[in-house]
Amino acid sequence: MKVVAAMSGGVDSAVAAARAAEAGHEVTGIHLALSRNPKSYRTGARGCCTIEDANDARRAADVIGIPFYVWDLSDRFHTDVVEDFMDTYAAGQTPNPCLRCNERIKFAAVLDKALALGFDAVATGHYASVHTTAGGDVELHRAVDGAKDQSYVLGVLDEQQLRHSLFPLGDTPKPQVRAEAAARGLLVADKPDSHDICFVADGDNTGWLREKLGDRAPNQGGEIVDDLTGEVLGEHSGTYGFTIGQRKGLRLGHPAPDGRPRYVLDIEPVSGTVTVGPRERLAVDRVEGDRVRWCGRPLEAGSVLAGDDVTVQLRAHGAEHRAVVHVGADTLRVDLLEHAEGIAPGQAVVVYDGTRVVGSATITSTRRVTVGASQ
Repeated sequence: MKVVAAMSGGVDSAVAAARAAEAGHEVTGIHLALSRNPKSYRTGARGCCTIEDANDARRAADVIGIPFYVWDLSDRFHTDVVEDFMDTYAAGQTPNPCLRCNERIKFAAVLDKALALGFDAVATGHYASVHTTAGGDVELHRAVDGAKDQSYVLGVLDEQQLRHSLFPLGDTPKPQVRAEAAARGLLVADKPDSHDICFVADGDNTGWLREKLGDRAPNQGGEIVDDLTGEVLGEHSGTYGFTIGQRKGLRLGHPAPDGRPRYVLDIEPVSGTVTVGPRERLAVDRVEGDRVRWCGRPLEAGSVLAGDDVTVQLRAHGAEHRAVVHVGADTLRVDLLEHAEGIAPGQAVVVYDGTRVVGSATITSTRRVTVGASQ
């Protein structure tokens, strides 16, 4: 096959490209230029789309012996990922920009361009696996290395995208990938993994949003209110600086009477009110979502997915929760069999049947439950 290898400049994508070439595919390495001004994005090893990363990707392609190009998708990235990030925070929700990047950039814009140029597939360094069943269906599964599994952020891929996707690292633990990179002579073998959000240069999400949102911000401040008593505990400079479940950075003037920490329970962008309370008030037993994406064969509206192997994941690095999933028309209702904490609208709920990813949805609402009460 003719394969485009998306090379971020890190060790995972470099080894994935090398494996694809070694498997006999005709591989071309590409690096995505995602910033209109690369110096405004993270620098060093903490980013995934910086000038340094582009240089690392080019050197890796030279070692592997494959052609290498840079594709400029900065305008598409700004519209589909950066603007979405700002709009979601402005609405009082919590986005996942990496998930949105996978959906709209790496496996939509890149794949569309690759297919138009005559390529057959896109290979990336994500930790996940694509399986084809005896009946010809395609399935996305968790990686062998559970600590590095990235199937959550790939839960937005549809059946056609999966048919043109290669994840060569899904069967390998991360330490072995680093050892293989060193053995292949790849200089990125010991390069640290990327963290945080690539387009927030200094890691200060709140400061970045304050600067970029400007008049688009839903408010320029408001009150922080105690959920139990209604007491005003403090003020803030914008609801976009908060997320459900947040504990640090609240700067409350009044400690809780029992001395326990308070957490953000609710964000109201219109009034500017941020509601805080004790941790047990974060517990939810139901999640609802829309914008459903099926990883493989879609489920019909009215279907119910249940059983010992049915679980959901509610954060990129969160735990699995057993659940019963009710399928609507482009909606999901997920009844959790054990409560979860700190789940925010805007995040994704990804549904699993064993190791197989069934699909995903964007969380629109949650239902709180009192810990210890009957669910």
